Amino acid sequence: MIIKPMIRSNICINAHPIGCAKDTQNQIEYVKSQKAKRGTKTAKEGGYAPKTVLVLGCSTGYGLASRISAAFEFGADTIGVSFEKEPTETKGGTPGWYNNKAFDTEAQKAGLKTVTFNTDAFSDECRQTVINQVKEWNTKFDLIVYSLASPVRTDPETKVMYRSVIKPVGKVYGGPALDMMTGKISQMSADPAEGDEVANTIKVMGGEDWARWIKQLGDAGVLAEGCRTVAYSYIGPDLTHAIYRDGTIGHAKQDLEKTAHEIDAVLAKNGGAAYVSVNKALVTRSSAVIPVISLYMSCLFKIMKAKGTHEGCIEQMERLFAERLYTADKKVPTDNEGRIRVDDLEMDPDTQKEVNELMSKVTEENVNDITDLAGIRHDFLATNGFDIQGVDYSKEVERMDVIC
Repeated sequence: MIIKPMIRSNICINAHPIGCAKDTQNQIEYVKSQKAKRGTKTAKEGGYAPKTVLVLGCSTGYGLASRISAAFEFGADTIGVSFEKEPTETKGGTPGWYNNKAFDTEAQKAGLKTVTFNTDAFSDECRQTVINQVKEWNTKFDLIVYSLASPVRTDPETKVMYRSVIKPVGKVYGGPALDMMTGKISQMSADPAEGDEVANTIKVMGGEDWARWIKQLGDAGVLAEGCRTVAYSYIGPDLTHAIYRDGTIGHAKQDLEKTAHEIDAVLAKNGGAAYVSVNKALVTRSSAVIPVISLYMSCLFKIMKAKGTHEGCIEQMERLFAERLYTADKKVPTDNEGRIRVDDLEMDPDTQKEVNELMSKVTEENVNDITDLAGIRHDFLATNGFDIQGVDYSKEVERMDVIC
């Protein structure tokens, strides 16, 4: 069958197996090139590097890029957890399923230990499965990456399911919305959160589950001395604060930051630490349906690419590992609230000034010319394995449950 992107309401609902695998392989090759460029040494080579890494939410975006960086630059054995729709011979799976399969294949070729569990990372059953696996390897985790971004979470104690929302708090948030596929600009608004939506979003995307993971891993005796853990967040410019930093998801991320300090106090007793890494704005499945965000990114990418400072997921996470978590002096640079900032290039004052100036000039007539519409459209498609250089999309895909 010939597989073309199926886009409904600005969301791509299918994936290309070969495209997903190729994109994962491209990220692996980038990290390998950075290892050679930086002269990074793995633990086996006598370097300062993680040996065994757990990545929760390992299949796409920052989670996948973290796992690739840990394995292919720093030589770590990895266990990954994500919840994916598995394909059949004739029906496609989610992009993450193909990404995981490609990662495992390449890691095994490189002689690295790798196991990927396709299950609910919020469940205690998953935690026990991971504990059993790392004990079978006869080792302990020295890094846990927490990169879960699920819209729902079932509390393992009460069995109540909670749903997260991306909404402003207190008042309507609106502004121009850029359709990444068509270039159309329309006015869009998001109604404020109601009832328990803030509390529910915190339950799903806050720090409660992260803390539960660290406690149960610690109780099981599978955290190495000096173990570190990192979770991911976003702050962004003032113009997005109403929907992000001050919105429902921002409340959850503030809870995540509070939890980081609590976990840090526990891990510090054994020489470890917990961090929140604030990362750069990138195209996600939800970007196209949030007011202002896609337009902001089209301008941001244009400015940052002109400056030579633009980064995708893999560039961000490689830099996080090499220049923040595993530095030569073994110190982790943070801001005055203890957060790692790899959004520094995005939030550069000159960059933000130029972005604001460019946003004020954008119209439907000039959006293709003065913004990076093509770039964010590529990123949107690439998250599902489309528009990847080197893939022949006119070629028949014989089976949907393989990546070659």
